Amino acid sequence: MAFIEDKEELKPGLIIFRRGDVAHRNFYCRVRLPNEDRYKTIALKTTERQAAYDKALDQYADIRFRLKHDVPVFNRPFRQVAEEYILTQQRRVETGELSADRVKNLKNWVSRALDAYIGSTQIHLIGQDRWAQYPTWRRENGKGRFRAQISDATIASEMGALDAIMSYAVSKRYVPASHRFEGRPKLKTMRRDEFTVEEYRKLHSAGRAWIKKATSPQGTWYRTMCYNFMLIMCNTGMRPPEAKNLRWRDVMAAKDREGREIVVLFVQGKGKSRKLVAPKSVGDYLERVRELSKATKPDDPVFTIINGKPAKYLYSDTVQALLEETGLRMGPNGIPRSTYCFRHTYATFRLSEGVDVYILAEQMGTSVKMIENHYGHVNTIKHADRVLMGMTGWELIREPGDDSAAAAKAAKAAATRDKAARPAINRRPRVTGQRPSKR
Repeated sequence: MAFIEDKEELKPGLIIFRRGDVAHRNFYCRVRLPNEDRYKTIALKTTERQAAYDKALDQYADIRFRLKHDVPVFNRPFRQVAEEYILTQQRRVETGELSADRVKNLKNWVSRALDAYIGSTQIHLIGQDRWAQYPTWRRENGKGRFRAQISDATIASEMGALDAIMSYAVSKRYVPASHRFEGRPKLKTMRRDEFTVEEYRKLHSAGRAWIKKATSPQGTWYRTMCYNFMLIMCNTGMRPPEAKNLRWRDVMAAKDREGREIVVLFVQGKGKSRKLVAPKSVGDYLERVRELSKATKPDDPVFTIINGKPAKYLYSDTVQALLEETGLRMGPNGIPRSTYCFRHTYATFRLSEGVDVYILAEQMGTSVKMIENHYGHVNTIKHADRVLMGMTGWELIREPGDDSAAAAKAAKAAATRDKAARPAINRRPRVTGQRPSKR
């Protein structure tokens, strides 16, 4: 170390000294960590040599105790550990393991909220109580983008980042394993805003009229592209990043087991890739896009702007204009809808049609748990005939072209059979020719 004066070794791995680059004459001690090429320097805050001896020995004993019982030796503020963790995640982006948006969100969660909450707090002082108190603090000190109060979904994302950073600190032995957080405070799961069948039909029909209202060739081009983009997204369930990465070489015509024409798309996003299948109609929509586009080579992106360059924002302004034109901009939760709602619409429609949740999870590149958490309400609607079976005055509403009336008739017949087959438990025997007595 530079500028060391009056150095004295008390025992192997422990020295006391004064610094020559400061005005005061206080002593410091430096402890070498066993089996590591690392040192811990501590200010003893005394000019007396004997007092410095005693304090240095106390510090040496404290460090040995910490090492023996797996207690952190070096103190680090949460802010420093968070920055270190973000750098490790950034390296994963560079190797293709994570998406850049994932790390961007992580930075936002840390800088906007977590840093204000515990940025300067030493990592070893952050315990279960600070974890459990975060939702309350965040609601008191946060404001949502579209509402007065911060959403529980945002709080859950921020707590996920906090949990990941603390787990990283454990893995680096900055804190003992006992500092891992247990459980997670109960937060409301926000239902995702999909479009209903009626709203989707409105988008479909009103969209064509909206294209005709364009006042310039450029306006017509963007409205037509946006309209077909909406149809493709609602019929494939792609994530917006996957649509952004889609190339013409990723689109393949195929046939299913029964010989019907389908489309297979190879999509990439969230650091993963998969194949998804779509009906022939999606192939027709893609052909319309190809006719509009100036970029149709195999390696060109499918979704571009008018000059053929990649559509970085996937027509977000035009999508917003279409939703406002149809009066569907605001969802039932009071939050403005975005392109992600097309994916939720696809999931809802597929579940309503009875698609197996495991197959749908594979098709959409997500987990069964995620689908059950966000689309569990669909099962109640799908099985309405069973839920409402036997209720007075209920009739199944028939949509044009469906067989709901036949389903209702079959359900009624099944209910009659079920009632006749029930065992006569706790019934009083009835004698023919006699009126049953009143109870």
